[in-house]
Amino acid sequence: MKLLTLHDLNRVDSLSFTFEGELDATEGVERALTPLLAALETHAEGWMPTIVKSGRRRKYSREAVWRALEERRDEHGSIIGLFRSENPAVSLTLNLILVPGESSLHASLDVQPLHYFSGQDASRTLVDVARAWAAQYPVAYASAHSIADEQLADAPNFGRDDRETRRDGFDKIYELCWLNIFGPELVESVGRERMLSTPAHLVEELPNGSVLLVLRPTAADFDSDEARVAQARAHVHLRPDLDFDTVLRTLRERSAALVPVEPRFHPDVAPFLSRLPDEFAISTRQGQIAELNAFRPPDPEEWLPVAFPSDVENPERLRDHYDDLSEGLVAALHTHVPSIMDETPESLTDLDFYFWRENFPKRYTRELIDSHTAPALGAYLGDVLVRRLGGTWVLREKKEESQVRVGTRVWLPFLRARRYLESRQSLLEYSLTQFFKVAERHRS
Repeated sequence: MKLLTLHDLNRVDSLSFTFEGELDATEGVERALTPLLAALETHAEGWMPTIVKSGRRRKYSREAVWRALEERRDEHGSIIGLFRSENPAVSLTLNLILVPGESSLHASLDVQPLHYFSGQDASRTLVDVARAWAAQYPVAYASAHSIADEQLADAPNFGRDDRETRRDGFDKIYELCWLNIFGPELVESVGRERMLSTPAHLVEELPNGSVLLVLRPTAADFDSDEARVAQARAHVHLRPDLDFDTVLRTLRERSAALVPVEPRFHPDVAPFLSRLPDEFAISTRQGQIAELNAFRPPDPEEWLPVAFPSDVENPERLRDHYDDLSEGLVAALHTHVPSIMDETPESLTDLDFYFWRENFPKRYTRELIDSHTAPALGAYLGDVLVRRLGGTWVLREKKEESQVRVGTRVWLPFLRARRYLESRQSLLEYSLTQFFKVAERHRS
């Protein structure tokens, strides 16, 4: 059963609810956390976690939670995960700081996909959970919002460096999210009357002096123009020092950055480029897709119309050397790129993705790349041309002059591999995927 991971959370937008509250554990952790679990069980209809995970997985129950917390307990506290693998997928991390006089609850809830909260009933369930938690565990500030939009807003730093963020926290209203819980201190800094008169879908004063503020009936339409106008009005109401037009322009720019862009990659590199978008932060993905759509790889120049004649006295020995190089690459990378064992066009695409994701040219020394990786990759690339396109090696003493004849052209795989591994950009411009596809087109 697959659980929601950080990588999964970067595939499509999710609703993220971050909550840090005071925790009175003097009468035991179970008693302290019972209201939190009760709120989930009562209100989280449709997205209730079903799995409890510590060192092992258990079906959700309160007893499973208590056992998991005890298994992970140390001198500082305990941390466990609650998950739901069905749609919508849910990841809830509970991090308890259990230090006498300083106990606290840190909860991080992600529900994917965000559009699950496109209806008022579903959105209301999250509001009900947030209200119940805030009433039981006093907070300075808590919020629920789109992960993608939070990234664009630079949450939780909001333009500050990490040190300043840790020192000051959310000490003023840097941003308004779809759902906000303002603690008493933050409410008083704004003015309780002003806070309670905020133009929003829901403004509710809680018994402990906190204020629950929900901008819109539904969470999923945060990037609509109507929602952005409402967000700007509420923000400027709470921060009169801000300019409405400036705030709204920034919000609209963020919405524009999230408008889906249809991938239209160059066909010679589409198998490779289609793997890249999920590696970018979800907030920048659409812009990256647009850039990749515009990318046009240069035509391969690592070929000759007429072969250099072979100048090798012992071809079998050189071919054995190339085989050793290729097998060395397979041995080094087969756990990272399993398809490398097959010497197929797909394995070349998998290698393209691996080298790009690892930023191999920057991560490893130039000496290692030039003396080991590039020659091994050249030998492997040549072998794929031989095996899959019926090519024939034309060997030269100088590696970069060794060729593979395919149809009416001869190709220079060692030269291509060297150029390919020069930089991360060169991994795109000299991809193995494109090299194979162009050679395949000229096979006859």
